[in-house]
This record gives sequence, structure tokens and C-alpha cells, in this order.
Amino acid sequence: MDIRGQTFVIVGAGMAGARAAITLRKEGFDGRLLLIGSEPDAPYERPPLSKGYLRGEQEPDEIAIRPKDQDWQDIGVELRSGTTVDRLDRAARSVVLADGIRIDYDRLLLATGSEPRHLEVPGSDLEGVLLLRTRHDADRIQEAIREHGRIVVVGGGWIGAEVAACARQMGAGVTLLTGRSPMLRTPLGAEVAAIYADLHRARGVDVQQGATTTAIDGDAGRVTAIRTSDGRRHVTQVVVVGIGATPRTRVAAEAGLTIDGGVRVDAMFRTSDPGIWAVGDIAVMRHPTFGRDVRLDHWAAAWFGGPAAARSMLDTGTPYERVPYLYSDQFDLSMEAWGVPPTWDRVVVREVEPGAFVAFWLAAGGIVGTMLGNVPDVRKPLEALVRTRAVVAPERLADASVPLSELVPQS
Repeated sequence: MDIRGQTFVIVGAGMAGARAAITLRKEGFDGRLLLIGSEPDAPYERPPLSKGYLRGEQEPDEIAIRPKDQDWQDIGVELRSGTTVDRLDRAARSVVLADGIRIDYDRLLLATGSEPRHLEVPGSDLEGVLLLRTRHDADRIQEAIREHGRIVVVGGGWIGAEVAACARQMGAGVTLLTGRSPMLRTPLGAEVAAIYADLHRARGVDVQQGATTTAIDGDAGRVTAIRTSDGRRHVTQVVVVGIGATPRTRVAAEAGLTIDGGVRVDAMFRTSDPGIWAVGDIAVMRHPTFGRDVRLDHWAAAWFGGPAAARSMLDTGTPYERVPYLYSDQFDLSMEAWGVPPTWDRVVVREVEPGAFVAFWLAAGGIVGTMLGNVPDVRKPLEALVRTRAVVAPERLADASVPLSELVPQS
């Protein structure tokens, strides 16, 4: 199909949508290109919001996807910030904005991202109860930490752990309420989760595991304390909630696209409508390495998925087969991971040296997840072990004298 002179619309101006727009121009698309984002800011990277930016070590310009002296119009992208898409009219091939304006498209990419889950307990609407998703959320949290010097973080997943670490590094007193499950136990298992819990406690974070949040007390409309199911009352004026996120699929669902834990896409990011693609946090696809559905909701999925979806829109793409990747920086522990599936039979941890480790997740004998903790420059073998679902004796995995490159099966 000849796509010259067509109109491509991207809904969602986060990393995935912005990278897709840049790629479309680099790959030669010469038609009209609109990038629509609900936030007032130009596209920026989100990972720093719970890391360096939150600590005040990075300025807004430093996390922008394009430098401040390079306007999006310079590459022919019509950026509409602060604009919300209310609905999608598939029959008319148009998106309808919140103000009623229609924008017609020939091909459409949905990259609407996700939104943080709210804490559903009495008092959760009090001033001082904060969520983290946008740059302005991070600004509010940073200001609150500096003003009050003590916070309670609710949620023992990645966001909760990273915010707790940042706040402690900023000198705040921090209590981390992980809920019923211990900190990071669900994504990592007991062995690796314990490394993180020990790290936080050693740095002065009060890690409280096993109790759920039951209520938030307030006075004059502001938080004064948070209560947990073990009967404790934690005094604070700042509560940061990090209990996960939900993909923003309303517009897609109301338009009749197939939804299954996210917007269902094939390996080319195509939805059930041949003129619509979806990428980033909202996209669910069958991953060839694992033979199961994966919702691609980490930074790397947006960084690599955006360009892959763009090439698919141009009819020049190839099936997306990248092994899922994530990273996290907490205190002095820098981590990278590949795979990390929802289920496994065994976790093997190799101690390289004090404070440095490699972890392996096994299912039916094959490696389905790997992680580096403060171990540099061995990305390729760790990713290859997951991609090939290599079967390696646990004793060899745990033996630090065996080079990681020797674990990868030779083709």
C-alpha cells in the first residue's frame, strides 16, 4: 500500500509514542504526523522520576527525549501536549478529542501508557497522599520530602522500593509498608527479595512486611498518620502510594478492540483493527521465547517497542522478539534483569563478591530469567541464556569460578 501523504496519529506522548514518531521520520515517512499527549510537557523519560530526578540530581531538560533546543516541529511532528483523546471512531477513522475536535487518520498508534493504582482505604483522598506517574508528581513528592523530612511509602514493588531509597538518600526518615507480601517477593522470589530488604534496612529504611494498610488519619484535610492491620499507627504527613499501575485501555475497549489484560497485539504490534497498532504499557502479545502472553510495561519495551511499532506501520517491520528487560537503581545496588517470569521452580544466586551477584530463575530446568546486581559488562550471555532457555546444572550457575559466557549453549 502506498502510504505517501497519509496521516499517521500517535495517541500517547510517552517514551513509546515519542520514539515511534522519531522513527517514522527517520525511516522516511513524509505524510502528516501528529503526536498527542495528555500531559502539558513535551515527551520525557519516566525512569528518572523514581531515581535521579526525584533526588533533585537531574533537571527537566536532562530527561527530555529531545533536547530543549530541538523542537518537535523541526522533524515535522505536530506535538499536541495537554490534549486528551476522548474516544476513537473506527468507522470514520478518526480520534475525537475531549473538546470535540476530530482528527482523521490513515493509520493510528495507541501508546496511552498506564496509570497508578489508588489506595482504596478511608482517608486516601487526604492532602499529602501522593502517587508517582508524571514529572509533576515527582516534583510534588520531592517538595514534600524536603518540607517534612519523613514519609511512609505504601507498596513493596519497584516503584515503592525506588521511592523509599531516594527519600532515604535525601535524608528523610522512611517507613516502607510492603503489604502482605514481603518487599519484591512477588517479582523476584524470596532469595533475591531478601537482598533488597537487607539493603534497605542497612541504609535505615524501616521495612514493615506482612501488614496491610487499613486507613489514613488526617486533621484539617491533611495526613497525620497511616494505620495498618497489625494495629500500628505510623505518624507522617506524607504518604507515597506505589501499588502498581493499570494499563489505560478505556479508549481502545470502548472502540471494540480486543482487550485481554491490555490491548491484544500480534508480534508486529497490530491490533484487531488492521489500521491500528498499540505499543508500550498497554500492549499484550504472545512472546516467542516464553510461549505465553507478556504485557510489555517496562522502559526497554517502550524504548525498543516504539521504533518496532513504527516500522510495522510502515510495512517494513519484523516480528518483535526481544527478551523483556528491566533495570533498577537503589542506593548503591545497580540491577539489570532479563526475562524474570511470573512463575519458576527455583532461583539460584551466584555471589560474585560482597555486594555483587548474579541470579537465575529456572522453570522445568530451563533458565527463564537472569539478573545482574553490581556486575557490569555481561549483558549478552545473560540475555542469551533466557532466549535459549538454556539448561544448566544449578551447581554451575552458582559457581562464580565458571565464566558466564561458558554457560551459553554453543550453536
